[in-house]
Amino acid sequence: MPTALLWFRRDLRLGDHPALLEAVAAAGRGGAVVPVFVFDPRLWGPAGLPRRQFLLDCLADLDGQAGGALVLRHGDPVRVLPDLAREVGAVSVHASADTGVYGRDRDAAVERALGDVPLVRTGSPYAVTPGRVTKSDGTPFRVFSPFARAWQQHGWRDPAPRPASVPWATGVPSEAPPEVPGLDGVVLPPAGEAAALDAWGRFRAERLEGYTTTRNTPGTDGTSRLSAYLKYGCVHPRTLLADLAGVDSESADRFRNELAWRDFYADVLWHRPESAREPLDQRMHAMAYDTGPEADERFTAWAQGRTGYPIVDAGMRQMAGEAYVHNRVRMIVASFLVKDLHVDWRRGARHFMAHLVDGDLASNNHGWQWVAGTGTDASPYYRVFNPTRQGKEFDPAGDYVRRWVPELRDVPARYLHEPWTAPGGVPDGYPLPVVDHAEERRVALERYEEVRGRA
Repeated sequence: MPTALLWFRRDLRLGDHPALLEAVAAAGRGGAVVPVFVFDPRLWGPAGLPRRQFLLDCLADLDGQAGGALVLRHGDPVRVLPDLAREVGAVSVHASADTGVYGRDRDAAVERALGDVPLVRTGSPYAVTPGRVTKSDGTPFRVFSPFARAWQQHGWRDPAPRPASVPWATGVPSEAPPEVPGLDGVVLPPAGEAAALDAWGRFRAERLEGYTTTRNTPGTDGTSRLSAYLKYGCVHPRTLLADLAGVDSESADRFRNELAWRDFYADVLWHRPESAREPLDQRMHAMAYDTGPEADERFTAWAQGRTGYPIVDAGMRQMAGEAYVHNRVRMIVASFLVKDLHVDWRRGARHFMAHLVDGDLASNNHGWQWVAGTGTDASPYYRVFNPTRQGKEFDPAGDYVRRWVPELRDVPARYLHEPWTAPGGVPDGYPLPVVDHAEERRVALERYEEVRGRA
């Protein structure tokens, strides 16, 4: 009886799953599919608690969909997969392609270790697999806008059909999942494929219209909140794009553009794997950042939402409460850390990855580089977000700040984003600004100009 292994990674669903279809075909009539997830210490170890818990919740949902057949194993996949393949007599191992830095090397090592049992990679977590969208001369894009145009022209496949049935193997020994300490009141989104599709359906019906505007207002429920589901593949972006086919509106175009950003950053990482940890713009290795006790104190104030700038503090407190931060606010808090506090972007990127449920290496670290002026931004040098102005523009009534910074709930809207100007001064319990934005903006621009002058 032929047996095929289906190695789940960032594709925790049964719908629109090409590798699943390949595994079913390989098993053939009378065969069986063994679904497996491997807790790889190289990935599990660095993951923050929110991502660990959400992953476990998604796996529990997937196991339910597979009739309790999901096999959990612990250890290095280079050892675990060949051992399991021999244990069940697998004729092939199937997986969605991993285009990440570690994933590429790991999969190549697994393929070698499997020997005569082929590792079949089908599909990827992206609408267009990284590396396929290039300039006419075959070189990669460095700027988003031309990439997005080429991405749109390239197009993507239709969603793969959900199999009518899957011959899941039963009785294969499974190990217990790892334990995750309590999250101290952090509220995570519901996990799994059905939850992802439900979230998409509600956004599509209730909030897509007007998305162009509401996506920038953190005080309203205007975004899709699909990032964690896309991170773990509870839904494939191709499914979303297919659902928007024929929808001709500014908001639909804007949402498609957000999916293009996700593919763009994965593409940048594919071509420049070192950019996961190092500046994409090599000149920025010379950028000066602050270190030492005072920088550490300011970083702690930022991380705890105690900077004295309300929109920044609200964002960091949202992260503590939901393991999530609104996209506009992510840019604001990142800019504040790098350009007001002069802290290396990599320190902020690591903090995000440790505390966000949707932490994704390509999107997170290249998003930080975009803000820091070390990455793909075509105009990085003079963009310094003014936290007070950003708060007034995108949270004018203060709904977002009031929700996450209770010390300011009674401050009138006209003073809310600069409470030090309110009659009577800053409310008790809320700090004064840790720095003067105008002065730190000047310092940041001087440092950028110094680096440019050396180039």
